[in-house]
Order: sequence, then C-alpha cells, then structure tokens
Amino acid sequence: MFYQRLMPFGILLAFWALSTTAIAGEGGYMLQPGDILDISVWKEEDMQSEVLVRPGGGLSFPLVGDIVAEGRTVKQLNDEVTEKLKAYIPDPVVTVSLKKIVGNTVYVLGRVNKPGEFPFISTIDVMQALSKAGGMTPYAEVDKIKILRRSDNVLQAIVFNYGEVEKGKKLEQNILLKSGDVVVVP
Repeated sequence: MFYQRLMPFGILLAFWALSTTAIAGEGGYMLQPGDILDISVWKEEDMQSEVLVRPGGGLSFPLVGDIVAEGRTVKQLNDEVTEKLKAYIPDPVVTVSLKKIVGNTVYVLGRVNKPGEFPFISTIDVMQALSKAGGMTPYAEVDKIKILRRSDNVLQAIVFNYGEVEKGKKLEQNILLKSGDVVVVP
C-alpha cells in the first residue's frame, strides 16, 4: 500500500536521495556516539587501539587524552590526533579509520510494518525512514505523523502530513532526520 501511494513520486524521490547522498559524501561522515574507530600510529606498537565514541561524544587515546569526536569527520579527528602526538613523537603517522557505524540511528514506531531502529550512513529523510520501516499499515493515521527530536535536552514534536507530501504539497515537511530522531506513526 505504501509503495502504491509513493508511485507518482518514485522518480523524484530517487533523484533526491542520490543528490543528498552526494552532498553527504563531500564533507564526509560525521562521527556520532556509539561509533567504533581504529586508531594506530605507525611504528608504535603500543599506540594501536579500538576506540568507542562515548555517549558524550568524546574519546580517549594514549598521549592525546580526551578529545571531542562527535560531529567531526574521520579526517578532522586524524589531523587532531596527529597534531597532539607531535609533542611526544616526531612526525607521527596516524591512521584513524571508522570500524563500525553505530551512532547514526533513527527509530520508526507505531503503525508501520517493520517498526524498529534503522542505522544510516548518508542522510535520510522522513519518507525514506518510512520506507525502511516497510511502509504504513492500513490503519495508520498518515496525516498525524510526528518526528520527535531532542535538542539540548528539549524534546520537540515536528508534524509530518504524509497525505500532503504524497500530493506534492508542502514538501518541506520531508525533513532530513538527525541521529536519535523518532518517527511516530499513530
């Protein structure tokens, strides 16, 4: 049923998904709490570690101490670790690699076919999240969908009217989701 409703906009959505993926690729993936990194320093056997980005967004590495990783690219983090290690190791060759992406997750619940959590690498909007959840059930109140977003410990509800977006109206409702957003389909 969801795909039948989506059919008129399938081509438009496919094009938009490709363009947002390209945009995300330009700046690189932004690290999030829960992501797992491998950090190593060439010719320094004791300086190789699997590192978790903590819930607060930071991580720890020997000689570097605590640094902020959340919201930064792997390259930015690599540059900072290299710079901080220069005080202890002449010309350090640092490699930071993303081992496992766990931090970017949205949740879809309510009257959808496959509720759950959905990790994502590139950007994802409301329509794409609903698609990942297998579409809506026949009894879903598609005009009363809400996106719950927590920002600075304040929870806000963003209204999403599927019927309007389906008709090509008020497309600005189809916002890009952020990690931790919850899409609720009543």
